[in-house]
Amino acid sequence: MPQKPKNEHSELAGKFTEDGVTVLVDIFRPAGTNNDWRLEVITKNEDVFEWADGFATDRDAFDEFLATIARDGIQSFLEEEDPPAVH
Repeated sequence: MPQKPKNEHSELAGKFTEDGVTVLVDIFRPAGTNNDWRLEVITKNEDVFEWADGFATDRDAFDEFLATIARDGIQSFLEEEDPPAVH
């Protein structure tokens, strides 16, 4: 059985709290590579929001997350009417 590839996680990844709402920001890429960084946001209900495009740096990924929060608010990750979105 093939092993799942290991990921390198950014130091910028972790819990993020605003307005009493906490989400997990995961920024990662395959370990030992220079591949683009991937960005996912996971809610307390384990809904996963992933960005379709990769990022050249982990800072670019985190800045996109912050821009999304500034534009749409952290509540945008808690909308229960819609299924998890791909950004």
